[in-house]
Amino acid sequence: MKKKLAFLAIAACAAGACSVAPAEAPPASSATPPQAGPETGERPLFQASDLGLLESDDRDRWQHVDDILDNLKVSDGSVVADIAAGGGWFSDRLARRVGPSGLVYAEEIQPTMIQAMTRRFQVENLTNIRTVLGTPTDPRLPPGAIDAVFIVNSFHDIEQPVPLLGNLRASLSRRGLIGIVDFTPGGGGPGPDAPERVAPETIIAAGIAANLHLIAQYAVPPYEFLLVFGR
Repeated sequence: MKKKLAFLAIAACAAGACSVAPAEAPPASSATPPQAGPETGERPLFQASDLGLLESDDRDRWQHVDDILDNLKVSDGSVVADIAAGGGWFSDRLARRVGPSGLVYAEEIQPTMIQAMTRRFQVENLTNIRTVLGTPTDPRLPPGAIDAVFIVNSFHDIEQPVPLLGNLRASLSRRGLIGIVDFTPGGGGPGPDAPERVAPETIIAAGIAANLHLIAQYAVPPYEFLLVFGR
């Protein structure tokens, strides 16, 4: 998940889970500078060594995960995906909702994040999660297989949202949904500064350009909104 440096001190977003071995990569280090390149995009990437900034003690209270999952009809046995899953916080919650008969794809574009998720979910003994090393425009999900896709508090870091959303559309099952959760414009609470936030209208326009249609729009008080798209 790509994060601007100004976001590091105030971010409270992203999450995930996994149970398979990650792609090999050198371990993250606090001394490692932000990385950017053609495979990961041009912006500096959020480092795995800073994942603690994304998991505040009160996140469960303000994120309202159960409400978000209810709105996308996630239940026992669902197949879901967490895009830009970071350290696995949200994927963890998805895995517990879908249960052992369901499946979570926890996608990231950095091998160090995949490693961090793998360690986390081995410790938590979550076996219904698969990590996926994607690219900035291709999450590499199986076509026609996903009941619900989530992009949580990271849309503002996506440089090319239309091709990414197009590939996510191809991954949806017949009644599959895409849920995009982000911070309300104007600042306040956790999350990026006001200039870094993305208006719902901007996300809706990208969805339409990717041949998705908006099904519903919800406020997730006190800090967020949820957009639900379908094929």
